[in-house]
Amino acid sequence: MASNNYSQGAQVEHDKFGLGTVLSSNDERIVIKFDDHGEKKFVTPMVMGQLKKSDRQPPAEKRGARRKAKAVPAVVQ
Repeated sequence: MASNNYSQGAQVEHDKFGLGTVLSSNDERIVIKFDDHGEKKFVTPMVMGQLKKSDRQPPAEKRGARRKAKAVPAVVQ
């Protein structure tokens, strides 16, 4: 069996889901966070033919962008 050559943090491109970052991988499973499709889990041998290495820079994490801070309404007396 061919060994998995995508390490954590590797930038990849998938035929269907586009650009993403490898979160974890081994010979059985690979987890990729895609820019436009979120986190996906694959059976490694089945997805290897659909992945290409990408030389792009990892996207910057958008800190606080997902935080949903709600203002507490003032109590009217």
